[in-house]
Amino acid sequence: MKKLNGSLETKVRRNISGRALPATALVLSVCASAYAVGLRDPNQDPEGIARGNAFAATADNPAAIYYNPAGITQLEGNNVRVGVYFISPDTKYTSPSGSRAQTDTSFQAVPQLYYVYAPKDFPLAFGLGVYSPYGLSLDYGKKTSFTSLAENGQVLFLCIDPVVAWRINSTLSIAIGPTINYSQANFDRGIYGVPGGEFKFDGEGASVGFNAGIRWQPLEQLAFGVNYHSDTTINYHGTSKTQPSPPLPGETASTASGHFPRFVAGGVSYRPTRNWNLEVDVDWTDWDTLNDIKFRNTAFGNVPFVLDYRSSFMYEFGVTRQLGKGYFASVGYIYSENSSPSAHFNPIVPDSDLQLGSVGFGRRGRHWDWAAAYHFGYGNRNVSNNVSPTPETADGHYHTFNNAFDLAFTYKF
Repeated sequence: MKKLNGSLETKVRRNISGRALPATALVLSVCASAYAVGLRDPNQDPEGIARGNAFAATADNPAAIYYNPAGITQLEGNNVRVGVYFISPDTKYTSPSGSRAQTDTSFQAVPQLYYVYAPKDFPLAFGLGVYSPYGLSLDYGKKTSFTSLAENGQVLFLCIDPVVAWRINSTLSIAIGPTINYSQANFDRGIYGVPGGEFKFDGEGASVGFNAGIRWQPLEQLAFGVNYHSDTTINYHGTSKTQPSPPLPGETASTASGHFPRFVAGGVSYRPTRNWNLEVDVDWTDWDTLNDIKFRNTAFGNVPFVLDYRSSFMYEFGVTRQLGKGYFASVGYIYSENSSPSAHFNPIVPDSDLQLGSVGFGRRGRHWDWAAAYHFGYGNRNVSNNVSPTPETADGHYHTFNNAFDLAFTYKF
């Protein structure tokens, strides 16, 4: 290793040996980036989004594969639905000393694809969904007061979900299918005490789980639905790299193991007339199972990191009005609880209580359907007493205002 002058040499040696505190900070930023409530993406279709994702009991288009696969028994024939979700994540940070930072607000695109085959007068329906229930990215850049905690993080999580639904009788349907998951993770952060120092991790992994649902419609005006997505663990295999190298150790083959929790949503749909559909849902994510992340074989050794997340709810409400000639309009609202305690909060996933509003419209035709939706997410959070192994902490005020759009088309034949 090349010599460094003065205190910098001492700091680098402490980073490399004995799993010093800056090494723990390195793991903190990577793990918090990859696994927090901010990476749960429940927005999988414009009709669902426009209704505040209160769609588990309605579930009457091919996106029911995600929202409640039992709902695909309401369809007939072949249905192919293609959509794309655009989101602009915008979080502004103000430190206790008054310094500021802001995330990159560029729009990110998340595709969605659903196919349903429901033979006429047959009790079974078959579906295949390709969607992203976790993911997106956040980038603060390199000029913040917490570079050793977070700079940018990106997670791609792709779920391939074949399902089979059974219409037991005219009022009750159930469904189940495996989920085949593939994920990539990329993270960058600074290294405290090393000017220009940087840590990067790139990895990928796969896992399996399952998705199930039940839908009961005892009356034409009233329906109930429940959807369950199982938990799954992804073991990421890739490389970690420190720069400058030398004097830092350079590139090593590294792994990270992270748990993506189960979630369940249940709702009630009420249709007072044929032109109105009101639904209320509750969506719960079991974040209590995410206690720590295991990050192995980095330049600083194996360092576990405690997250101590807590389970949280989303409360969802939506209304749809039929306008005639196949046209419809919807509005929705969500209140989403945060899951990250202040002690283990990390800016790369600025988790907070969120208020979300949405609006959308569309048309259903004989062979073609289309829908478009817009929604925003608004939240404020003050973080204090944040535990950090370096003098840089996540304490401060976080203001979030996200904008998102979704557009989808269905071809029926």
